[in-house]
Amino acid sequence: MKLARLGLALAGMTLALVGATPLASASEPTGGATPMIIGGQNATSGPWAARMFVGGRQTCSATIIAPTWILTARHCADAGTGYSFRVGSLDQTTGGTMVNGTQATRHPSADIALIKLANSVQATYSPLGTTADVRTGQTVQVYGWGATSRCGSEINCQSRYLKVANVSVTSVNSRDAYSGIAVQARRGDGITAGGDSGGPMFASGRQVGVASTSDRQTVTNYTNITRYRDWIQQVAGV
Repeated sequence: MKLARLGLALAGMTLALVGATPLASASEPTGGATPMIIGGQNATSGPWAARMFVGGRQTCSATIIAPTWILTARHCADAGTGYSFRVGSLDQTTGGTMVNGTQATRHPSADIALIKLANSVQATYSPLGTTADVRTGQTVQVYGWGATSRCGSEINCQSRYLKVANVSVTSVNSRDAYSGIAVQARRGDGITAGGDSGGPMFASGRQVGVASTSDRQTVTNYTNITRYRDWIQQVAGV
């Protein structure tokens, strides 16, 4: 099945957000819209959550994993320059800590990136999992500020508040938007959409994935960060 990377069209610039190969715009047909997160519910906790902005405009979701490091999707870091983040707030418009990103390091063959922050941020950092934390058949949680419906142009229906949905793992060896190793999951009470890109998948209380692709209806792929822990350690030291 071909999945589309979730992209947001902003001021004439297409920013690729949670989506699958082939790479595609986030715009979706308006027919057959469902209240789908698409679905899920508002999160009640997410101190490690980071909303990503490019040039001051909402784009992706992310997590803070260390005082000066953000983890997100590579296709989010390809969107341009002028990265900034609101860290530690469930509301993407207020609260938490605003901080600028200074440098993006992109994995060469997987849909993950690390962005160095201009200033150290004191926060609850996302705990990173191991391969033992995620398995086929498991119900896991996914988080993001992305589109809440298939509304045509997904920039018009981004969630103000961080959302969470339960999904069911069908494979831990699928492929992300850059053919990296991914956790594939099927929709439970919700599914990821444009703007959820780079957001976390949690299993066994630890982050095991970064949102890469989704068909906005049934299937989503998260880059399996448990398979890239050596790279994350080398770049960010965690």
